[in-house]
Amino acid sequence: MPVTSTVSANGKDITIKITGRFDFAVQNEFRDCYHGIDPDDGASFTIDMNKASYMDSSALGMLLMMREHLGGNSANITISNSSADISNILTVANFQSLFKIA
Repeated sequence: MPVTSTVSANGKDITIKITGRFDFAVQNEFRDCYHGIDPDDGASFTIDMNKASYMDSSALGMLLMMREHLGGNSANITISNSSADISNILTVANFQSLFKIA
């Protein structure tokens, strides 16, 4: 599966791993990883991009929709382990001002 998620034992830390292309084709899988989470639950999310090979503008939109669903400015989302190319896309889109980038 291109998108998988794991939840910590306490249910508060969710890691979403992207494998291969992060584009419109994985929209439903990606949304399913966070859609049932209540923004008031205080969950923190990590988007692990270690195995992502590609990211397009639809993926940027999916990240923005996730952020909005989880409370906007109060959302606790970290994007981690991005390749140089994906990091450049995130920087050009100024995502470092909206997400934690690790």
